[in-house]
Amino acid sequence: MKKSIGAQTILYPTPVLIVGVYDKKNQPNLMTVAWGGICNSQPPSVAISLREATYTYGCLTAHQGFTINIPSVDQVKEADYVGMSSGRSVNKFDELKLTPVKSTLVNAPYIQEFPMVLECKVVHTFKLGLHTQFVGEILDIKVDESGLDSQGRPDIERIRPFCYAPGNQAYYAIGPCLGQAFSIGRRDTIQF
Repeated sequence: MKKSIGAQTILYPTPVLIVGVYDKKNQPNLMTVAWGGICNSQPPSVAISLREATYTYGCLTAHQGFTINIPSVDQVKEADYVGMSSGRSVNKFDELKLTPVKSTLVNAPYIQEFPMVLECKVVHTFKLGLHTQFVGEILDIKVDESGLDSQGRPDIERIRPFCYAPGNQAYYAIGPCLGQAFSIGRRDTIQF
């Protein structure tokens, strides 16, 4: 029997997204965002939600572009630090000895050391309550060559992203492949 635990911000898995923006002085800034994900297929788009009180909110509204950097399990400490500190008081790139790279497609930096980055331009915003959702059209995705499979596609086992568990406030690695999508659930593979 299921037990009701009430309305909460829990959904599994929750991605760990590191958003890159420039501030008003054109200094690179980072923020860890857990409320986000793909929100449209054509054009390819992603949505992230931020509180107006964050430093990144003002940066994002000023420049209308952002990057989403995907850290590997080896970068969990950096991702957590980015989420606990504010760009108002510290340059996170400098603190973590990360290399900011200026996107050629949007006015935002990305992290050279992280294995995957999405470059996004803001196409829509709307206030949800405490958060404002920014919808960004994905203009390009860059992946370290070591994170690509033999056909040039991003390989989750090579990139090794991780997720956040809001219920117990912890990070978890992603496990082994369970089967191929659009195949494992074919009618002839399931016993009814």
